[in-house]
Formats: sequence, C-alpha cells, structure tokens
Amino acid sequence: MTARLPAPFRDRDETMARPGPAAWRRALALLRGGALAVALLCAGAAPEARAEPPIRLKIVGGLAGVRQFTQFEEPFWSRTIGVLSGGRIEASIHSFDRSGLRGQDMLQVMRLGVVPFGTAIVSVVAGDDPELSAIDLPGLSPDTAALRRTVEAYRPHLAALLQERYGIELLGVYAYPAQVLYCAKPFRGLDDLAGRRVRTSSVNQSEWIAALGAVPVITPFAEMVGAITKGVAECAITGTLSGAEVGLTRVTSHVHGMAIGWGVSIFGANRAAWEALAPDLRETVRRGVADLERSIWQAAEQDTVQGLACISGAACEGTRRAGLTLVVPSPADEARRRRLLVETVLPGWIERCGDACAEAWNGTIAASLGIRAGAR
Repeated sequence: MTARLPAPFRDRDETMARPGPAAWRRALALLRGGALAVALLCAGAAPEARAEPPIRLKIVGGLAGVRQFTQFEEPFWSRTIGVLSGGRIEASIHSFDRSGLRGQDMLQVMRLGVVPFGTAIVSVVAGDDPELSAIDLPGLSPDTAALRRTVEAYRPHLAALLQERYGIELLGVYAYPAQVLYCAKPFRGLDDLAGRRVRTSSVNQSEWIAALGAVPVITPFAEMVGAITKGVAECAITGTLSGAEVGLTRVTSHVHGMAIGWGVSIFGANRAAWEALAPDLRETVRRGVADLERSIWQAAEQDTVQGLACISGAACEGTRRAGLTLVVPSPADEARRRRLLVETVLPGWIERCGDACAEAWNGTIAASLGIRAGAR
C-alpha cells in the first residue's frame, strides 16, 4: 500500500507514490516559513522573558476598619503604587492591629528590618521614646490648622531623630480625625469627668485625664467598645468618625466636641530596605506617599466635622448616623485645656523626656504656639 502524503506535500499528480520536485519545493518553503515565524516569535518574547520581576514590598499600615486604611492606605499600596511604578513595584499591606504586632513595638521591628515599611502611632510608640510624641500632646492642637503648624515645625527634627535612633527613613506623617471624648453617661463639660474611668491610648493622654480628676484606663483601639460594654471604662477617647465606624456610638450617649488629640502617625522605611530600591523607585514611592499624606489630611479634616455631625444625629452620609448628645466646649473648657497643657502635660513630658526635649521643643514648636518649655 502506498502511503499518502498530507495535502501540502503532494504534487498535483495524485497517483504518484513519491512526491515530485514541486512538492518538495513547497514543503521546504513551508518549513522555512515556519522557522522564520518561530524565530520572530522568540525575538518578540525575548524582552519579556528577560524583564526583571517586580519588587514586592510588604507594608504594615494603620488601624484596620477605619477610613484612613480602607479608603487610602490599602488602595494606594495594593493598586496605585503599581501604576505609578509602571508595574515595577507590587505591594501588599496589613493593618498593624491585625498583624500580630504590638503598636508599642513598631519602631523596633522596623529598625530590625522585620517590618521593612511600616506605620507607627506616635503616642503609642512614645512609651519608649517620649520625644516622638511632641507633635500630638493632649490639648496641644485644638484644630487642624494648629496641628499642621505643629507638624511642619517639628518634622525636620522628627526625621533626623528617626534616622539617628532607629535607622528609619521618614516618608509620611498622617493624622486621624480629631480624638474626642465619648461617655456612656451624661456630662456637661470637662469638670464633670472627675472620678470616671476613661479609656486612653497613651501615657500622655492618661496624664491629661488624671489631671481632670478622672481615672485613665489604657486600652487598645480594638478592645475599646468591649471595655465600655463590660464597664471597665465609662468613657473613651478616640477619633470622631472612627468611633462611629467601630460601633462606639452603640454603647455611649454623649460626646464632647473638643479635640484632645489627633492620633498622629508616622510612615517610614527601614534604611536597608529603602536603600535597596533603585533611586528612581525611591523617588516614585516618596512622591506617591506625599500625595497619600495630603489625601489623608484632607479626609481627617472632613471626617472631624462629619464625624461630629454623624454621631450627634445631624446630616450624615451612609448608615453611621447616631443620636448622641453633643457637648459643645465652653469657654471654661477651653481655658482648662490650655492650663492643663501648660501646667501638667508639657512639664510631665519634659520630666519623662529630658532637657534635650525641652531644647527641641523651644527650637521648633514654641514659636508657633507661644509656649516655651522649661528645663527640669
């Protein structure tokens, strides 16, 4: 039986047992064309095959469940940085309170490189290094304009401090909405807090609360609602909108409108991890984080106003509207805020921090605030 060749290899004479010269010429042309196609395909794929894989960054962000993380930090690192870098950077982010890390340890784990890029709330990490908390002392900044002036004045000193002590490159300074006082029972002003147990998040806040005659109870953010529910605390200091977002409005009835603090946080990079990036990628990250910082500050200012409106039952977006009684700060409250700052908070901070901190304060923040710190 004579084997039949596939059609492309057969000559016009279908009865021939062997391919004729014309068939061989067509077969050779097909083979050459295929080889050329393969060569062109390989040449086109070569650049992609040689392309370097993206650099993968692991980020520890701020508090989970609040707007700063869900609407700004997480989308920026999960998507935006990839676009800005042309696909050369891929990043994953986790909130520090759901990463198995203690907030107090953030600077140390960043210094060691365990966390190459991370966020630290200054009032929390200041337990080991009080100088960090200068920009967010209780009662220091009654509004965002005052907070911006304070951060701008202190930022160069803060950047140098982080470099020298922790090997951390400061990339961003974030602000949460104003931290205010929620209570489960009625009150009319700061003087009514005497004797109440108040959730705080730092030594500085605790000192401020104690000066009011109340009892500070340092409690992590994630455990705050539970502390009120169980009666461990009767009041809590936290952000306006974040308090509503985590359900604090379900267990409280009154909220004070005075900004006690702002939950200022710093975002930075371990020096070795930072320097491992190519210079152009470092610039891409720095510019991107600067834009992220501006967005977070704008949101903090908006959320401070909106948060108070929501929790007091006024116009409110979404389902966060509550019906708490808003306690408007009185002139007596404002006078007491400043007096506590001058007579209790600042001297207590200098006592823990040392004369070098007084010198740093007087060389940075004092001019804009009009309050100088005295040496011990």
